[in-house]
Formats: sequence, C-alpha cells, structure tokens
Amino acid sequence: MPKPGLAPPESVVTTACPLDCPDACTLEVTVRGGRVAKIDGSRENHITHGYICAKVRRFPERVYGDDRLLHPAIRRGGKGSGLFTRVTWDDALDLIAEKFVAARNGGGAETILPLCYGGSNGLLTQDYADAILFRRLGASRLLRTVCAAPTGAANLGLYGKMASVSYEDYPEARMIIVWGVNPSVSGIHLMPYLKQARDNGAYVVVIDPRATTIARQADLHITVRPGTDLPVALSMHRYLFEEGHAAQPFLDAHTNGAAQLRAKAAPWTFERAADVSGTDAAVLRRVAERYAKTSPALVKCGWGLERNRNGGSAAAAVLALPAVAGKFGVRSGGFTMSNSASWGIERTWLTEPEPPTRAINMNKVGRILTEPEGAPINVLFVYNCNPVAILPDQRRVIRGFEREDLFTVVFDQVLTDTAIYADVVLPATTFLEHYDTVRGYGPITLQLAKPVIDTVGESRSNTDVFMDLARRLGLAGDDDPVDEVDAMLRMLNELPPDVSTGLRESWKATPPHDGRPIQFVDVFPKTSDAKIDLFPAALDQQAPLGLYGYQPDPATAEFPLALISPASDRAISSTLGELPRPDVKLDIHPDDAGARGILDGDSVRVWNALGEMHIHARLTPLIAPGTVSTPKGVWRRSTVNHYTSNALVPDSLADLGGGACFNDARVEVAKVGA
Repeated sequence: MPKPGLAPPESVVTTACPLDCPDACTLEVTVRGGRVAKIDGSRENHITHGYICAKVRRFPERVYGDDRLLHPAIRRGGKGSGLFTRVTWDDALDLIAEKFVAARNGGGAETILPLCYGGSNGLLTQDYADAILFRRLGASRLLRTVCAAPTGAANLGLYGKMASVSYEDYPEARMIIVWGVNPSVSGIHLMPYLKQARDNGAYVVVIDPRATTIARQADLHITVRPGTDLPVALSMHRYLFEEGHAAQPFLDAHTNGAAQLRAKAAPWTFERAADVSGTDAAVLRRVAERYAKTSPALVKCGWGLERNRNGGSAAAAVLALPAVAGKFGVRSGGFTMSNSASWGIERTWLTEPEPPTRAINMNKVGRILTEPEGAPINVLFVYNCNPVAILPDQRRVIRGFEREDLFTVVFDQVLTDTAIYADVVLPATTFLEHYDTVRGYGPITLQLAKPVIDTVGESRSNTDVFMDLARRLGLAGDDDPVDEVDAMLRMLNELPPDVSTGLRESWKATPPHDGRPIQFVDVFPKTSDAKIDLFPAALDQQAPLGLYGYQPDPATAEFPLALISPASDRAISSTLGELPRPDVKLDIHPDDAGARGILDGDSVRVWNALGEMHIHARLTPLIAPGTVSTPKGVWRRSTVNHYTSNALVPDSLADLGGGACFNDARVEVAKVGA
C-alpha cells in the first residue's frame, strides 16, 4: 500500500534532494501511473530556481534500472561473484541478528563495524535509528573522515563553525577567491551568483590545478600543484602582516593566536611559495595586493584543497585570511565554508551518548580488515556508502572484503561495487520513496522531503530496518520510534517550534537572518570566548609538523606525477556511478604525454607501488603539467582493468581530522605495451 501522503496517479510533487551536494535542491517530481516520469527543479526555492543538475535528472534510471536491488538475498557464490539467492526479509534479518549475537558473544560487540558515509545527508536516514541500534549494541564506532574532516576540523577550531556568506550575497562582492572548489559540477547554483558578481565588476580568482569552467571564466586562474595550497595561503598572510596590511584593531579585539600565525607565515615569501607550488611570484603578489585593498572581498573555501597531507592546515590558512585582512563586518565580506551548523540542530532525539567503544578511521578500513590491531572486525554492516569504490587503497579494501570469515551486510539501493562482496544484501529505498529532513550546507535551508512513489520491489527505509533489527536483538525500548513515520514526527517535535511549524506547514523552515548572515554583524564565532582562534592549540598538537607546518611533496623520480580525482558531472561521490557513461579518461597535459610518447586516446597504464589502473588518455591543456586527473566516484566497471584511481591512493592521513589523502597519489603513466 502507498504511504500516507503519496501523490495521486498523475501529479507533480515537491520534495527535496538529500544527496551529498551543498545545494539541497527543492525538486518537482512528475509522477505518472505511480512511476517517476521526470525530476526538475522547483521555483518555490529561489536558490534552486527551477533547475537542477543533470545527475539528479537521471535519478529515475537508478530507481528503475537493472542494478536496482528489489529483494533481500543471501550469497550463493564466492565473494565477489555477485551471485545471490532471494530470501524473505525475516530470513535475512534473522541471519543478521544471529551473526550480531555470535560476534558479541565471541570476540565482543566491537568486532562489529557499521560502515556508512554520505549516500544520504538526511537527518532521518543517518544517525537516528542506526545510531540507536549500534550504540546499544556496543559496536565499534566509525570515524567518517573520507571527506570534509580536515576542513571541518579547521573551521571548527578557528570559528566554531560560524555561519558563512551565503550564495545570495556573492553579487555584491568586489573580489572573490574561489579556492579548491568547482561549482560548475558540485553546487551548481553558486554559478549564477558568481556570474552576477562578475557582471557587477567583481574580480574573480580561481585557485585549482585544472582549468575548470569557473577558472576559464575568471579574471585570474592560478594553477597550484596538489598539496601546495598551504604555502600559497601563508605567503598571502606574510604579505598582510609584514607589509602593513593586517587589520590590527580587528585582530586585537576579535582574535587569538595572530602572533603564532604570523610567525608560521614569516618564512613563506612569494618567491618560495611560487617555487613550491609551481606558480608565479608576481601573480601571487598581485592577488594579495588586490585582496588587501578590496572590500567587500570573500573567499569560497572548497573541499578540494583538503585531500592531501597538508589539507587541514591549508584550509585553516585560507579561512584565516579574512580575519587578518579585516574583511568581516560588511555584507558579502568574509568566507564561505559549510553552513550545515547554521541551524544549531543537536539531534536531541538521540537520548543516549555514543559509548566509549573502539573508534576506526574509515580511511584505514582496508588495513583494519587485513592487518587488525586487537580484535578483528568480523561483521560489517554497510549502508549509505560504497567503500570499495570510494575508499583509499582500493586493492587492500577489496582483499579485506574477500575474507571468507568476514560476514558482510550491504544495505543499498543498487548492486554496488561493494554489494557484490556481501553475504547478505538488503534493498533500500531511494529518497523518492521515504521521508527525510534535508539540510543544505551551501545555502542555509532546511526542508521536509516526502515520498513521491510507493517503494520499489521490497525495499525498506533505513529507519524501518534498523528498528526491526533492534527489536530482534532485544535492544528496542518502549520510547523508540515504531517506524519511519513515527521517527519523522518525533524528530519534528524535537526541533525548535518555529522550525518544526515551518516544516509541517510549508515543507521548509525560515532560516535565521533570512539565510543571509553578515559575519561579525549577525553571527560570531561559536568558540568558547566568541573570538577567532587563529592558532588553536588542539590543532597545533594534532598536526605532524604543527599547525601550518608544510609537509613536502611525496613525488619521487620513479613516480613524479600527481594524480587527482575531482568531482564530475556524472556522479555524486559514487552515487549514480552505475549508470552508463562515456569512456572514463585520464586527463594529461600534452607536455607530459609527449615526454612519454602518449597520443590522445591511447590506452595507458597508470601505476605506483600500490597498484595500477588501465584507462584511455585524453590530452588537454586544461590540466596543469605534472598533474593527471580522473573523475571522482568512478565504479570499477568503468576502467579497462577494473581498478580505479583509488587503487593508487595511499591510506595515509591528512594533518588534521584524520582525512583522506586522495591527491597525494603519485604515479607514472605509460602507453600500454610500452
């Protein structure tokens, strides 16, 4: 039977997208005969403004595609064979509960690991019913560090995750530095506001190893070698401090740690930073000079600059620039990072704290599964995540999933690269089939998402499955949600009254400060003393060389090329990676290709000590010399030898937050057969 509130046979239904993108678009979904016919953007949301990305437009292909999981199933072939036998939900959940109990009674509940990340950013589909189950079970805790951990640590340490400049205020800025982000494929609704800013005369600088769409439209594009954003940012700080452009009254009144930051920046002349980063010292000086004298000026700090050994310090140095230069206190001045904390939501519907169980960094999952320290992981429960496709050191991850003594559950919408290694697969609903609450982290939005079609096949929501397992294990209480609808209502009751009322009555809540806060007018740092901490002691102690300490490039003569894997217009992380796509290419600069005798379209081998990937080359001047690139989120089926760039990525960690170092892969490339 359809869920309450589902659309009639032919209608256009408003809902929201919870996928891992800053924009959290409002959607208009056309439903005909009970099936999704079309997905478009809603004009009821002035950010979405009637259009959405091509990725989500293709989402019906996932809902009804050949890869969709329709029934619970149990493995009947070898691990990795992808062969399964259909079973009932009761049979599947009974088996999982039995394995949980056996693991808890054997090596202890910490031999069980829930493995999840950003397959849904909804408040209901992650860290609600799943948290109830795994906390009470006493399972190992997962540190979700594969993305946003270094930038999150920097933002929290310096500003306490203060709300940042929203898209709507970009047109009034006179200078914008777009650093380590490509909004033309990730956060596309920023692009019109950047265009308005340029039309209004703003000077736009893009710092990126690739000539992305926004870089080609900008006034200035600076191509930095991956991992060297930190020296570039510190050279700007040195200029501000040493040449009399630091906003000293602001620093005295509103910051701590300015002297330590100044000392760390002192060695980084423009010449030294340019030499390390592969840029031009005169260009760096010109940017710093313009930034010092321009107001309003803002920095859009992305997530691309964090994906390396220096990522956290780089993000901290970039986020510190508006403080040192005195760019706060005016509309369109300051910085933009994540706005996810702007609503102050504390998940009060979870009444129990996390237990002090073992914490496992998800970037080390391959190593933990193959070289355990202490009790091994014997049971994995994978949901909202495709670890074989997204985690570093892919070959080691696969070896871990191939363990015959590892019982693996994969709860997903489609048969992913990970699901083929499962002992049990469970079919999950898509966001078009369940309720959720969706929070943007670009624009400051909070929306109610509702199902627009009945569940496909026998798929079930996260809430229903995790609460069912909790009941089977004797871990559910009388005060727990009964099902998905009950959980949604309980969550709404826990939100502030005005927010809850807005979601109940009009699907969206009114954001604080109309969604356009002015930093240091409407919002202030959420640190303990409401000041910016430019040199947090906790971050300084965590970084291997101290905060703002530069770790040299890991390139060697044997592996001289930096391999990066930026977001693409085909997938959201690895979501939708199963859909047909043009041949995945390795972008390589003509100079690097020429030195290796590689022609456009050649089949090439990309390798290092961890593994290799076979792929076709695309010669392009849009990638910096010394850097090669393949898209993020590629599935194994999209390369010739069925390994992706992650097979070449070390499982080393960034300086802050335990983040992944995808852009620290150093490789060599040769024509296949050479």
